Amino acid sequence: MASSSPAYGEINLETASRWLHLPAEEDGHVWMLNLMKYHRVAQYADGNAEGISGEAADDRYAPLGPLAAVGARAAFLAPVVEQLAGDPAWDRIGIVDYPTRAAFFAMQRRDDFKAQHEHKEAGMEFTIVMGTEPVATGPGTAADGSLVLRVRRVADGGAGAEPDGVTPVAHFTVDGVILGDARTWNDVRFDRVRPDAIPALTAVSGVEEQVVVVLDEPRVDRLVETITAAG
Repeated sequence: MASSSPAYGEINLETASRWLHLPAEEDGHVWMLNLMKYHRVAQYADGNAEGISGEAADDRYAPLGPLAAVGARAAFLAPVVEQLAGDPAWDRIGIVDYPTRAAFFAMQRRDDFKAQHEHKEAGMEFTIVMGTEPVATGPGTAADGSLVLRVRRVADGGAGAEPDGVTPVAHFTVDGVILGDARTWNDVRFDRVRPDAIPALTAVSGVEEQVVVVLDEPRVDRLVETITAAG
């Protein structure tokens, strides 16, 4: 999000202003969830003679150095293998654990981050980035079944009962969308789900809108570790 007007999403000014003016004593760890949709072929400003994909361009972006410099680290990264609900069709899911929202903005201002950002601009067609905070973790890290992410807007009355065959991994509340579109979300769940239970996830009552994706085994999986370490 180095650009003030990135091509791959709209900055939510309300969220940005609220976070920027948040007193230091009220700030704290935030897990930035990234829903990512790539260009089939990366769109570099000076062309793409190599013909690399949007996903490959994003791999070149991977700002691990700037993240470490502000005390952040990659917590999760996995490709989407099936999507049961929501739009657009997402390609990959990532989460970065920042020590504070202030650290998130500090990284955007770093020259070493800006130098790598051209690869994200080239690779990303659209992304939604939201700040989340953990509610609970569960026993699902050792459970059988597919890893499923649900990003939901749950009605005020709450969501209905979970189907049988769902074992929680991590549950988050959403503190705001910082980049994306006009949609709002308030609930994020990672679960291990038996294959026979996956179709029922889209029928849970009390959900106004949702993204439901089945994930491949993660390339990075420190999600529960980062939540536990943050205390």
